[in-house]
Amino acid sequence: MTMLPIHARPLLAVGGRCGRRLLAAAFLPVGLLALASVPHGCVLAQPDDYAAARIRMVQLQLEGAGRDVRDPRVLQAMAEVPRHEFVPPPLREYAYSDSALPIGFGQTISQPYVVAFMTERLEPKPSDRVLEIGTGSGYQAAVLSKLVAEVYTIEIVEPLGRRAEADLRRLGFDNVRVRIGDGYRGWPEAAPFDAIILTSAVSEVPQPLIGQLKDGGRLIAPLGPSSYQELYLLKKRGEKLERQAILPVRFVPMTGEVLKGAPP
Repeated sequence: MTMLPIHARPLLAVGGRCGRRLLAAAFLPVGLLALASVPHGCVLAQPDDYAAARIRMVQLQLEGAGRDVRDPRVLQAMAEVPRHEFVPPPLREYAYSDSALPIGFGQTISQPYVVAFMTERLEPKPSDRVLEIGTGSGYQAAVLSKLVAEVYTIEIVEPLGRRAEADLRRLGFDNVRVRIGDGYRGWPEAAPFDAIILTSAVSEVPQPLIGQLKDGGRLIAPLGPSSYQELYLLKKRGEKLERQAILPVRFVPMTGEVLKGAPP
């Protein structure tokens, strides 16, 4: 769940100011959210226009110059998954703007570009079993569910996890399993996984997650301090991890056991 992506590539004009205004609302009490979240300069989506808004989102924000998401399966998934269903009702008209949006409890639904970028770099395959740490709204899990066999996702904030689980079930994403709890130790009884995605920032990937990644598997995670991170793609080769920094970002920090410096 991103607080504010920091792009190596230029932002699009579409929805840029929307993101800046809306993100400020993520840090306000829930009762003030509706008043604070009235952005300017956004491309709005109306209930009878959501499908068309998704197509515009894909064309402008993902395929557009400087963004260059190219995997046709990822683009199709992004065009199909109804992001507005994972956004709080007062903000649904901004669901397809080029920005993260607050979802409550100090968390956000990530910018569409960040979701697409991370998904593409994870190289999802139809036979894959994927673990997600940080369910948030459930949107990332929904996108992955279109591309892989099974998604296992863990959310530490119980109200968010319950809401995401209900939304995923209601919308028919039946290959997604949701667990409420701390993602630090992963989902050992379902391991190993072909791919793992972290949607919150850590200084280093928890060792239990590395242990649950298949040989040849891929893991993508924002690594660094709470103020600034690099998005890293890690590939497991036997006992070694290949690491590649791919994008500067800023995500909300992972909470729970990771803060205690727990041993593996």
